[in-house]
Amino acid sequence: MQITASTVSLTVDDVAASQRFFTTHLGYTEQAAAEGFASLSRDDAAMDIVLLARGTDVLPPDQRDQRAAGLILAFTTTGIETEEKRLRGEGVEITMPLREEPWGERLFQVTDPNGVIVQFVEWVTPSSPAAI
Repeated sequence: MQITASTVSLTVDDVAASQRFFTTHLGYTEQAAAEGFASLSRDDAAMDIVLLARGTDVLPPDQRDQRAAGLILAFTTTGIETEEKRLRGEGVEITMPLREEPWGERLFQVTDPNGVIVQFVEWVTPSSPAAI
C-alpha cells in the first residue's frame, strides 16, 4: 500500500463556519463544496480536511449525529511565536496559550466555531531533561 494523501473528515453542526475559519485563518482553500459538505486543502504537507454536516445521510446511520469531539487536529510548524501573534492579531481566540514542555514541545491551541481544537506544535531542544 502507498498512501498518497491524508484527509481528516470532521462532522460539525455548521460547515460554513468551520470552512470560513480554516480558509480565513489557516490558509486552506476550498476544493469542492455542496450543501452540508466542504473539502479543503493546502499546498504544503498539511492534511486535507473534509467537513460534513451533522445528520447528513451520506454517513452510516450510527455516525450521522456524532460531532468532531475528543480530538485535536495538530499541525507541526516552524515560527510558532509568529503564528500565535498573527492569529491573535486576526482576532482568533487563543484557547491554550503558547507554552513549552520540558521535553521540547512548544505549543498553543485555538478552537474553531464548531469546537474543533487546532494545536500548533514546534519542536525545540528541551530546556531541561525530560522525566522518564
